[in-house]
Amino acid sequence: MSVTAKRATEAAQAIRKVEAFFTSYSAAVKETPAVADFTFGNPQEMPLPAVVNALKTHAEPQSVDWFAYKTNESDACEFVANALSKELALSFEADDIALTKGAFGAIKMAFTMLLEPGDECIVPLPGWFCYGPMLAAANAKEVQVPLDPVNFDLDLEAIAGAITPRTRILVVNTPHNPTGRIYSRADLQQLADLLEVKSAEIGRRIWILSDEPYRRIRFFGLGFTTPAAVYPHTLIDYSYGKVLLAPGLRLGYLAISPTLPDGEREELRTLRFAVQMADGWNIPDAPLIYALPDLENVSIDIAALDRRRERMLGALGQWGYKMTRPEGTFYLWGRAPGGDSDAFAARLQKSGVYVMPGSVFDRPTDFRICLTATDEMIENALPAFQEAAESLLD
Repeated sequence: MSVTAKRATEAAQAIRKVEAFFTSYSAAVKETPAVADFTFGNPQEMPLPAVVNALKTHAEPQSVDWFAYKTNESDACEFVANALSKELALSFEADDIALTKGAFGAIKMAFTMLLEPGDECIVPLPGWFCYGPMLAAANAKEVQVPLDPVNFDLDLEAIAGAITPRTRILVVNTPHNPTGRIYSRADLQQLADLLEVKSAEIGRRIWILSDEPYRRIRFFGLGFTTPAAVYPHTLIDYSYGKVLLAPGLRLGYLAISPTLPDGEREELRTLRFAVQMADGWNIPDAPLIYALPDLENVSIDIAALDRRRERMLGALGQWGYKMTRPEGTFYLWGRAPGGDSDAFAARLQKSGVYVMPGSVFDRPTDFRICLTATDEMIENALPAFQEAAESLLD
């Protein structure tokens, strides 16, 4: 008999593809050092000076309790609520904000608050590969629903068909990882209308978890609408790690939609402390909480990301790659030459170029490029992309 809990085994199974890729990738880099690493959203240059300065400033104790236990510190929550109200044009209050260890912590908190054992959560395909293991660990079920195959819009018909009496949460990731799609207010309103009807049909509320860690990384001057603006039963998770390009700084929050009916809003508010404690003291480290106001308006160079995006799209397009033009995030998503992303990634590895195969996203025909690579890396990698296209494309 196994000594481990079933949900732990299921979580391990759900993350197996990612773990296998990471293991093989790490081994490959040791044998063939990276000329260009387009895999994970890690920094390839030194951190932003403003981030370093904020950390240095707030790591210096100013009182005897500087590093004491922290919870949802009132000043920090008030600051986030005011900033979020201006950004999303909704009236958030401090008690709507739970400070968490990045978006991971916020998503975990939402799952803990809303899911009963056996509940179902609908997630987009392709999509972030950590929803599944987190749901398994929560003793809940991931239900993958494909996005529209042409433009990666929300497929309302597919979502409606996936809803059952056990459906509790629908994840909306906007801007979307890995495709870069940003959903319009009209799209989200149609989704909200659908969920109102379906919630009434099944006799229980279906919630939206709006996964927004890339909310401030947008191209073309595009605006942004959060699902919370059109659907009151929405929780928002956010991470500062993306826009700061510092994923190792675990700073984020979970926000309750201020349009939620007062009784339900208050019920969630009162759960904050207990759930965060039960989730392993899911609170950012003290210096990060103090630094939050200094970090709020710091950003990676979006213009540089846009330049890299255009350079890659132009080069890959001329060699026959079928790529999706992202509206946000720092990724490119496209079809692997020959239709086998694992074979394509292995071929690039021989030249020291590393991409993430779509098999990690349950889309084995596609691949993802991370634009946090430097300009030099991109230029050095382009000959390998050209060679792969010429060899693998029919």
